[in-house]
Amino acid sequence: MSSQASKSAVIPLHPAREPLWRDVLGDVLRRERLAQKRTLKDVADAGRISMPYLSEVERGRKEASSEVLAAAAQALGLSLAELLVLVHKELIRLSSRTYTHVQPARAHAAQQGEVRLAA
Repeated sequence: MSSQASKSAVIPLHPAREPLWRDVLGDVLRRERLAQKRTLKDVADAGRISMPYLSEVERGRKEASSEVLAAAAQALGLSLAELLVLVHKELIRLSSRTYTHVQPARAHAAQQGEVRLAA
């Protein structure tokens, strides 16, 4: 591998691991609940979710089913899609702090004048 090719590899800025879905999801749920100044019990009751289970989800200790996520989102006045968009945005934000911009390999090859033929 040439030194030029190695420059396009993913390079962690620090040895941090990628954020886990359940951690980010829990943080978003908690942030939305607190922004509404609501208690864990209030949201759990509104979503018909056990309070200890919702607490575990918020802390990233449990992987919630789509049914539980939809119930929690609805209890917070969100659709499941809106909740997932919020989580997606947070994942992007966290990931951008972990990795440098990566140039795709095919773009790098095209810049070098390389031609690749598929059989």
